[in-house]
Parts: sequence; structure tokens; C-alpha cells
Amino acid sequence: MSVLAANSHILYREVYQRDQQQHPLLSSGSFLLSQRSSGHWVERRNRDCKKVLRRDIRVDAFWSDSSRPTAVEMEPINDCDHLDQILLQAKQLSQPILIDWMAAWCRKCIYLKPKLEKLAAEYETKVKFYYVDVNKVPQALVKRGNISKMPTLQIWKDGEMKAEVIGGHKAWLVVDEVREMIQKFI
Repeated sequence: MSVLAANSHILYREVYQRDQQQHPLLSSGSFLLSQRSSGHWVERRNRDCKKVLRRDIRVDAFWSDSSRPTAVEMEPINDCDHLDQILLQAKQLSQPILIDWMAAWCRKCIYLKPKLEKLAAEYETKVKFYYVDVNKVPQALVKRGNISKMPTLQIWKDGEMKAEVIGGHKAWLVVDEVREMIQKFI
């Protein structure tokens, strides 16, 4: 059953039952979940209150703007010529790019990549996100980026590297640092 809430989210509720009987809440009408107390949700429907166990409810929130993507896949950079083309295009658009220098064997890099793709969706029209797998590209490209540790995230603008974050710590902290870095250059 779906309900539009006052905060423009859609709440989706599934009720798991032990019996095969139809639950009275699944019939027509609306309800409101509120006041979580001592492991129970209080359900109010037509001034009647009923406690429902927490394990019986799953609530998922969806943003009302479903036209925006939740993640944007980062594009790979394969060699120095490809990087030059990307930098030239970004310079013409006056748009910064973010490059994630990573390796397929690096656990932190692998864990960070989906979080960066979600961040890319936030900045979809303002910043373009790319990645370089340092083991699959010529070492000239890695030297050009001046990479010594992975993951390294760099902002490039006007054809040159402006700032970087070396992501050797927790992914959510790295994402926050990258977000701050992006804000400086957009």
C-alpha cells in the first residue's frame, strides 16, 4: 500500500502475515504510521490506534523526482590521448572533471566506486566523472597524473590538475571530502 506523506516522499508498506486471512489494513482507505515507541509503530486510521510490531513493517522512501538518475556510471580513460581529448572538451565547456585513479585489486577503490557514481548523479550537469585503472593504462598516463597512492581523486579544470584527495580512509569521509573539493571548482 502506498501513501503520499507531507514531506513529498512516498512510503511503501508491506505487511507480512502469519495467517492467510486478509489484513484489515490492506482494504481500501488510508493510514498513517507515526510515533515509534518501544519497538512498535503506532498506526492511526480513522482515529483508531493499533500497535504493529517492527518486524512486520518495511518502509522504503522514494524521492518524488524519479526522472533524475540515482547513479551515473563513470567513464574510463584509456591513454594520454584520450585524457587530452577529455580535457579539451571540458575546457571548451568550462566544466571541471573528476578522475578516480584506482586499481582493480584495490579494495578501497572497489568499495568507493559505487559511492562516487552516486555522487556523479548529484553533479550530473556540472562535473563529469572518469576513472583510470592504473594497471590497464600506459605508465605515462599514471606519471602524468603524478599518482603514488590509490585511490586518488583529482579535479581537473582548464587542462590542469587543481586539487586532489587521497582516499585511504573510510569511503563516506572520502565522498564528503570530494564533495567539498567539487564545490570549490563549480
